[in-house]
Amino acid sequence: MTWEDVAARDKARFVPILPIGATEAHGPHLPLSTDVIIAEAMAERGAELLEARGYEPCLLPPLAYTSAGFADGFAGTISVSPETETALIADIGRGLADHGVRYLLCANAHLDPTHIGAIRAAQSALHESTSLRVIYPDVTRKPWALRLTDEFKSGACHAGQYEGSIVMAARPELVKEDVRVALPSNPASLSTAIRAGKSTFEEAGGPQAYFGHPAAATAEEGRATIAVLGQVLHDAFWQACEEGGQDRENRG
Repeated sequence: MTWEDVAARDKARFVPILPIGATEAHGPHLPLSTDVIIAEAMAERGAELLEARGYEPCLLPPLAYTSAGFADGFAGTISVSPETETALIADIGRGLADHGVRYLLCANAHLDPTHIGAIRAAQSALHESTSLRVIYPDVTRKPWALRLTDEFKSGACHAGQYEGSIVMAARPELVKEDVRVALPSNPASLSTAIRAGKSTFEEAGGPQAYFGHPAAATAEEGRATIAVLGQVLHDAFWQACEEGGQDRENRG
């Protein structure tokens, strides 16, 4: 899009979507950009659903550098401070609001708790300082988490069956298949480890930066999960508009 394309959009229907991921270790079989790939797939599917309802969605360039302290011990991981991340998301939102944009929809696929806190801090800051409506469905929480796979709900889902399936569906050329199919399962739950105060993949029981069942991943599961994630994004947007008292007819 050019600046004129953006200026011409009906701001009541224009919905920028920000894919948010990380650059961090995802086992010996998935790329460092796994979370970005998942976030973009989620955003693309969500955009299709919103467009079908009469909105004008737009995918922003993804946010690929975020707080990723759990993976700091692994080469290739690039983590920024939560304060930096919050400031960047808030500045992106203010840039949109300055030009009359009403919404910012966040498609997040990175589940580090510090990172999630940074998103929420930016959301609060923008709600306090602008008229921008920041919509962020946190898939680690109900009701959204209940829609996802059994592995995801177990907490043993970093570079395992859940994430591996999505990357196999979206970017299969980036998966090291010979490595993936030979990896043993690692049932250690990251969510349990986080509640116990662990702060690294190594402490949580992931010496190779993966949790779950990578050998069980399939592209078919990945396509189904992308569809669910897109629906989550769509439904979160619709719900937020309903709670905001927006008029259905005006929104199409």
